[in-house]
Amino acid sequence: MKTPPGLQPLIDDGVIDEVIRPLKSGKEASVYVVRSGDEIRCAKVYKDMAQRSFQARVQYQEGRKVRGSRQARAIGKATKFGRKEQETAWKNTEVDALYQLSAAHVRVPQPFGFFNGVLVMELVTDSDGHSAPRLGEVELEPDQARGYFRFLIRQVVRMLCLGLIHGDLSEYNVLVAPEGPVIIDLPQAVSAAGNNNARAMLLRDVNNIRSSLARFAPELMATHFGEEMWALFEKGELQPETELTGAFVFKKGKADVESVLMSIEDARQEALIRQQGREAAQHEE
Repeated sequence: MKTPPGLQPLIDDGVIDEVIRPLKSGKEASVYVVRSGDEIRCAKVYKDMAQRSFQARVQYQEGRKVRGSRQARAIGKATKFGRKEQETAWKNTEVDALYQLSAAHVRVPQPFGFFNGVLVMELVTDSDGHSAPRLGEVELEPDQARGYFRFLIRQVVRMLCLGLIHGDLSEYNVLVAPEGPVIIDLPQAVSAAGNNNARAMLLRDVNNIRSSLARFAPELMATHFGEEMWALFEKGELQPETELTGAFVFKKGKADVESVLMSIEDARQEALIRQQGREAAQHEE
């Protein structure tokens, strides 16, 4: 096939030898099957995103570290340079997360390097050597579904112990290899300690997987592993091999609706002030 422009520099530099075929294309990136020597791998070519896409990313980027004060100021003001730095940080998050998680024995595709904005990594395949299906594309026996659920919960725990939350985990971001599930797509990985939405995102990740696998093992819907692991994480008691039960006692009491509404209004006002500041900075430029 014709070599995509984003992959030509990797061929010129000898990182890969051949582009075999497209694997998938989404709004964030295009993935290709490539050959590197005798190895078949995949290459993820990130797409440049429009300004509107950055707004949807704000909740994920809270708490992320930025290289320097100049970059942080530029990102905060949403300048042209700031948007470029924000785009770079978004791509680097997945690369850094893959290396960190792979080293901690979380089952993600093994990374082989990040070259000219392209991530080269393991191609996850099925038993016949074809691209592995997504979790939502396979039919499972009840015991198999329970096993996959236990395995994925363990991966989420290991991620959380590293201070990371996937942020978008679902049956569409899990591949099924012969040896079991593989978690993919991590550019939106969230800082567990630095993001105010971390708990909500963790619960969403766990509940998405629970709902998907409960199609084959309905009793999984009665479990609350997300709440249990987060409670242990907050107390500093969560370890990579902590045995969880899935049981959780919810606190009962009257909700302080007035305080919640005040917090929402404060956040809205702060966001409005930041937006006005950005608009003023852009106008000065």
